[in-house]
Amino acid sequence: MHPIERFVAACRCQPVDRPPVWLMRQAGRYMPSYQAVRRRYSFMDLCRTPEAACEVTMQPIDELGVDAAILFSDILVPLEPMGVRVGFEHGPVVEPAVRSVAAIDALRSEGVADEVPYVYEAVRLIRRELGGRLPLLGFAGSPWTLASYLVEGGSSRNLHELKHLLYAEPAALERLLDKLTDVVIAYLGRQIDAGVDAVQVFDSWGGVLDEVTWRATSGRTLARIVEALAPTGVPVLLYVHGGPHLLGALSEMGATGLSVDWRVPLSEVRRIVGPGTALQGNVDPGILRAPVPVIREAVAQCLASHGPGPGHIMNLGHGITPDATVAAARAFVEAAQEFGPAYGGEPA
Repeated sequence: MHPIERFVAACRCQPVDRPPVWLMRQAGRYMPSYQAVRRRYSFMDLCRTPEAACEVTMQPIDELGVDAAILFSDILVPLEPMGVRVGFEHGPVVEPAVRSVAAIDALRSEGVADEVPYVYEAVRLIRRELGGRLPLLGFAGSPWTLASYLVEGGSSRNLHELKHLLYAEPAALERLLDKLTDVVIAYLGRQIDAGVDAVQVFDSWGGVLDEVTWRATSGRTLARIVEALAPTGVPVLLYVHGGPHLLGALSEMGATGLSVDWRVPLSEVRRIVGPGTALQGNVDPGILRAPVPVIREAVAQCLASHGPGPGHIMNLGHGITPDATVAAARAFVEAAQEFGPAYGGEPA
């Protein structure tokens, strides 16, 4: 089965010869080849240089043998044209932090997606390099997650400033989320126009919210994104880190598939969301620190947990950590491809 056909069919919960496998953050710091490129570019310059982004995107294709490529970029890329500075100094930094109604109103949204042409040029270069061999995924951060970086000024463990806005000035937060939703819709649309075969939205901080609050904030924006992209016919995958309590709500968003973390077995996730939504995941990324036999057993258990029915894309439940090894990642991919033919078809 052709890899693009396999991936799209798995997204559509149609039978496949085996579940496709790729890895979140499959191009990154754990790879010596990536580190070699990083010595030539700062992180943001790497994201802004289409040829370098293409080179890094292709590295795991050649070194791991994965079944899909994902564009190398960062979720914060579309924020700079909105009117802030994005940098990486032992983690992301966004300046100035956006914490007032006036600052929110000053942010641009219209035309922002047009001001990162290097992203779409990277997509075109990667497609050319792939030559139709594999599907290519694009991605964006969710409006709630992008808002977290804007309001906090970078990473935060507790999101105190964002939660202050949430509870003290909900109308201001709603205005910010609406602006970001417009940007994400246009940004993903441009990636689709450039040629990606599917897109994933990372709601990396959605899991900090209870279900009622999530539905009213992040969930509302994700539903808008899914609805806006539906006419393209391109699969849309949603990922909420730390969101097992949101699975029921996520299943109502209308997305093609859900990428899920490792906290709930896929058998239980499938029971909650039903048969019509693809599931991507969900092995603990920490397994890539284990010996190869342990990695292979984890892959086998994940496949068995989902079972032989269609609609499973094999992946980790979060991104590869920098302390993983290429050999461990390759063992994961090879095990998924070896064991996969027993799965992916019609339910037994």
